Amino acid sequence: MTVAGLVALVGLIAFTEHRQSRRHCEGIEIQLDEVDGHRFLNRNDVLRTLTNDGADPLVGDSYADMDLKRLERRLRQNGLVKSCQVFRDLRGELIVDIQQQRPLARLVADGDEEKSAFAGYYLNEEGRWFPLSMNYTARVVLLSGPYFSERKSLASAQNRPLIDLLRTIASDPFWKAQVAQVVVDRNREVTLIPQVGDCLIEIGQPVDLEPKFEKIKLFYKHILPLKGWERYRRVSVQYRNQIVCE
Repeated sequence: MTVAGLVALVGLIAFTEHRQSRRHCEGIEIQLDEVDGHRFLNRNDVLRTLTNDGADPLVGDSYADMDLKRLERRLRQNGLVKSCQVFRDLRGELIVDIQQQRPLARLVADGDEEKSAFAGYYLNEEGRWFPLSMNYTARVVLLSGPYFSERKSLASAQNRPLIDLLRTIASDPFWKAQVAQVVVDRNREVTLIPQVGDCLIEIGQPVDLEPKFEKIKLFYKHILPLKGWERYRRVSVQYRNQIVCE
């Protein structure tokens, strides 16, 4: 390319950018992901947050005066928004791309954790809490116990085993169908409450999960059919090579 051609190209780009910056917002297009059917947010929810409840309508505003990063920060203040991008297209539309939170479990009040500000919140895969939605209730395992009464986040490395436990339940159709609630005591000892029957399953610390879940599956497939669903009130698989049934 000649010097003259390069200068012309740079001039064309500069002219186009200048022209685009002088354009006004022609409309707002909202793109909402919907993984696993989660619909915590709808278009109206996003518009209310984006426009500050209508105080900043945006449509008709000049892009030269619009701070897109500020709009993204405003959207991220909504706890149901995991991440977002705001940009404009060549037609003058403002594009709002939203990734919603992914629920892993839902914290319910049960004793000491009623003091927690997060009772009634969802937990995401990163170990952070986010609020309930008025639009949609996710079918996820319930979480309770005094372990959550004082902790504001489970995002630390210390709590990674607990997050791994919840991910194991959520990702496996068998366990997702079997486990209704996960109870965690102050020492992070875990008890599972099944969907069917009154038998509590104690797994201890949420480590060595694969052999522990294999033992629970053995209990379900070989012991319960012989002894009956009402025979036991407590099963412990926390000890190596043992299944303790009472």
